[in-house]
Amino acid sequence: MSDITIRIENLSKLYRLGGIGLESLKIDILRNFARLLGKEDPAIAMAEQNDRTAEGKSQFVWAIKDINFDVNRGEIIGIIGKNGAGKSTLLKILSRVATPTMGSVKIRGRVSSLLEVGSGFHPELTGRENIYLNGSILGMRRKELDKKLDAIVDFSGVERYIDTPVKRYSSGMYVRLAFAVAAHLDPDILIVDEVLAVGDDEFQKKAIGKMKEVSSKDGRTIIIVSHSMSTISKFATRSILLHQGMLSDIGPTENIIEKYLTTAVRERRTSYEKAQIDQIVENTQFMEEDFFDVNYARMCDKDGISKDRFSSDEKIFFKIGFSVFKKLKGFRLLVLISNKDGVEIMSSNFVEDPYLLKYETIDTGEYNWSCILPENLFGETKFFVSISVYVPYVQHRVFDHIFSFTIDYKGYNGILRLTQAASPIKLQVPWTEK
Repeated sequence: MSDITIRIENLSKLYRLGGIGLESLKIDILRNFARLLGKEDPAIAMAEQNDRTAEGKSQFVWAIKDINFDVNRGEIIGIIGKNGAGKSTLLKILSRVATPTMGSVKIRGRVSSLLEVGSGFHPELTGRENIYLNGSILGMRRKELDKKLDAIVDFSGVERYIDTPVKRYSSGMYVRLAFAVAAHLDPDILIVDEVLAVGDDEFQKKAIGKMKEVSSKDGRTIIIVSHSMSTISKFATRSILLHQGMLSDIGPTENIIEKYLTTAVRERRTSYEKAQIDQIVENTQFMEEDFFDVNYARMCDKDGISKDRFSSDEKIFFKIGFSVFKKLKGFRLLVLISNKDGVEIMSSNFVEDPYLLKYETIDTGEYNWSCILPENLFGETKFFVSISVYVPYVQHRVFDHIFSFTIDYKGYNGILRLTQAASPIKLQVPWTEK
């Protein structure tokens, strides 16, 4: 394996969905007989692709299927994909929490995992005792742990509570201590799931800095999963894109993020011209009825021609059409714009926002609205547009990345150009009704 610390070959994991019944018992008996006779598991032939949006015919599904890739020593790898793409399943197999159905995983070195809040901690033990417990699991001697104790406690920032049972910790304190233990106990491979999102902004920056340090100085391999494209782009040198349990692509992080966001745009486009909003709140008067439908959403030039590439010195006309089937109180429709890293740079989520279609009550009917984004507003990069619909106590749904547009920079004329922002920018751009 030379300098390779992780090698994954034809890795697959099969899960059974639903409850246990007579049919399930019959299949279990057949599966056990197949194992005893050295034959192929009959469930494999019945398993379906992991598409959570479609109703399946089989109770068996591939959480991940035919995954192949290598990870080098000292490399920082990001794993991205939609919910249900197989990210957590892959990490559980790498952490030896779950076993693969088929394929193999070869790992060189000691693995430390942070898959969920409090993973590896015993709730009745104190923070100090859990540090020693985790160190022992990783094969460290007490003298080694004694030397690292002060650094772990200092990094975690929970010194005052270090001798308190961790069951009394907040989720943020759990994460702080768990990450400090995982990062300081000299693992050769550190695996981190979305759990860092529980921590505050200060701790997230501290954790990312620590992971970069141990990767570059100590040559440790780090695998991280996050839905924050900003975190992945700043942290990972190479990334993996999973889609419906399969490896869609692997390569430089910037390329993978762009493919992930662009794929989301393409998927939205195929169904968006007539995409009815799903009901997500039970026991409302709209539960059995569609009350809102988006007819179109596009960006145009001054001549009304739809396109997805603009010069920085030209105005962009955003147009949206929608239908309302029920008289609604408090209806809100908002436009959100994010950059190529997935960072939201323009938002209408603030009060007295010009992107907000302000209605106390909206009647049934067809609506066509437009607004103008001024010239010299955006820097040269790719941007993604999302739409948020909100009706108090009934619905809040965000259509992520319904389409994208690209800006070609033609010179700066004094107006703020947006590429990244610490917080979303609010602009006074009024809506007009056609």
